Amino acid sequence: MRGEANPQPNMFSYVDLEKRIPHSHPIRKIRRIVDAALADIEPSFDKMYASQGRPSIPPEQLLRALLLQILFTVRSERQLMERIDYDLLFRWFVGLGIDDSVWNHSTFSKNRERLLSINVDELFFEAIKQQAASHQLLSREHFTVDGTLLDACAGIKSFKLKEGGDDDSNDDDNQGIDFHGKKLSNETHESTTDADARLFRKGQNKEAKLRHMGHLLTENRNGLIVEAIVTEAGTRQEWEAGIEMLSVQSTHPGMTVGADKGYDVPDFVDDCRNFKITPHVAAKEKGSQIDGRTTRHPGYEISQRKRKRIEECFGWMKVIGLLGKLRHRGKARVDWVFRFTAAAYNITRMKLLIA
Repeated sequence: MRGEANPQPNMFSYVDLEKRIPHSHPIRKIRRIVDAALADIEPSFDKMYASQGRPSIPPEQLLRALLLQILFTVRSERQLMERIDYDLLFRWFVGLGIDDSVWNHSTFSKNRERLLSINVDELFFEAIKQQAASHQLLSREHFTVDGTLLDACAGIKSFKLKEGGDDDSNDDDNQGIDFHGKKLSNETHESTTDADARLFRKGQNKEAKLRHMGHLLTENRNGLIVEAIVTEAGTRQEWEAGIEMLSVQSTHPGMTVGADKGYDVPDFVDDCRNFKITPHVAAKEKGSQIDGRTTRHPGYEISQRKRKRIEECFGWMKVIGLLGKLRHRGKARVDWVFRFTAAAYNITRMKLLIA
């Protein structure tokens, strides 16, 4: 018998939103990890708001929504609000009921400074890392360090002479500007869009772009991220950021760190040895700081294999996590979203490892 569609919509729904999400859906594992982390940092949220006045949107819901934007590669907050409005799974994850109205997309911009003021990215990242440590998913002896370039949210035409310079190409209408034959330098020029971005090229015969540089420190047991910071784009920044991330780790006997050939320099290798950390750095063909004292051990070959897993983190954060082209300006905001995206990557790994 042929069924017929009922043109009259139901006025009430008797199916709970909780029952509409399958129990086997992986988003449930992610929600449990996120809820535990938010519960740990809840006291910090109380300091953000006054005891009187109109109730605000719960910061837990804002952070859950931002996580959804990263996990599902939603390009903008405006599209994210549209998705939450009609997607029941998004509503359930954020903590909204079926009949609850969604907030305006500008809410993220208004609350971002408030979240920055208490360094909620660091608190959330550490809470996720503590969960991983409680499940014995982290190695405390063997690490890998690396950096990547992040294309700034600024165009090359915004790279102009600093205040007080004489630049005949600063046309207000942005027409007829010719950069050929003109020397552009970070010493004399800066971006009018993102003053913290630096002109940097990845290698010889590569184009120079306005960029930031993101750095990760991962552990070698499961490839989880244990530190994440953003610096100015530059060669020396890689070594300095690597040492900064290693210096906050508790030292253990036999501690090693793997890295590519770019870290085979005296500044990095000597500082690692001063921290009692064995530098398992890929050796250069000429002028290498790594000799037989390090390469003769079997652990060196293991570190060389394990260190390539850090590229999986960068790939996920750029392709899935929307960091292929930055959407925020200024080092503080870029550092915030970079660390928050690193926490999202750890969550996606942990939902499989914990299970």
